[in-house]
Amino acid sequence: MRNMRLVIQRVKEARVTVKGETVGEIGPGLLVFLGVGSEDSEADIDYLLEKIIHLRIFADQEGKFNLSLIETGGALLVVSQFTLWGDCRKGRRPSFSASAPAAKAQPLYDLFITKAKEKGISTAGGRFQEMMEVHLINDGPVTLILDSKKNF
Repeated sequence: MRNMRLVIQRVKEARVTVKGETVGEIGPGLLVFLGVGSEDSEADIDYLLEKIIHLRIFADQEGKFNLSLIETGGALLVVSQFTLWGDCRKGRRPSFSASAPAAKAQPLYDLFITKAKEKGISTAGGRFQEMMEVHLINDGPVTLILDSKKNF
């Protein structure tokens, strides 16, 4: 079952800091929060990466959503976010049992960034398993949720 989860935000700029140090930053493009599930694989990365870099969510000269990240030359900032797997249906504390353990999630997170760079996309990342501060200027705002199981 494929089910990697992404929250993407179209940004004018974004950066990630760890303990006051900027570890990743981009200009115009997409901020991607990536949540790796326990059953995810490289196939999920391939599907979602192709989807987001070709998703027509950037304005053309008429202000319509007709351009993709590839067409605009935008960048990606990818931030690992296991909390996208928080299940809040029962009780008052989220359960993260469906999220991938770090030993599985980190290689897939790193591979997502590597594959984006291989496609010629200027790509930066946060730091896996670190407390991060994410600073962004959302453009629109445009925020979308995607998953590789195509639930939404």
